[in-house]
Amino acid sequence: MEHSIEFFTQDVGMPALNFDLVRGTLNSLVEHHGFGCGPLSVVFCDNSYLLKVNQQFLDHDYYTDIITFNYSSKRIISGDLFISTEMVKENAERLGNLFSSELSRVIIHGVLHLLGYDDHSESDIKEMRKQEDLWLAYIDTY
Repeated sequence: MEHSIEFFTQDVGMPALNFDLVRGTLNSLVEHHGFGCGPLSVVFCDNSYLLKVNQQFLDHDYYTDIITFNYSSKRIISGDLFISTEMVKENAERLGNLFSSELSRVIIHGVLHLLGYDDHSESDIKEMRKQEDLWLAYIDTY
């Protein structure tokens, strides 16, 4: 089952990204884990918008690069990923990565959360990073 993965913007321009390649990679990632892909929205925004989302819905008062809202049920993943392109750009520069690569990594990170991966413990972080690297290679290769 392949549902649409949609990309939107809020207060920022649409980033330069190969959206067909990202969609295909995300669908492969989801299927590889034995899930189907339901409706998935990726919303690109700025730091201030994501901070407001963080404050309003999660009662957190700090900046972040992504917030994932999980609406998955049974074996179908579904959700909204809110991504600050400002924060992703800052992280890419700090880490010496291309913006498009870092943005793809953050999108994959959000989908991994929908699949049940977490990043609270050191071992969780290590496994999350391993999965990000694996799936990012599909996008960065092309």
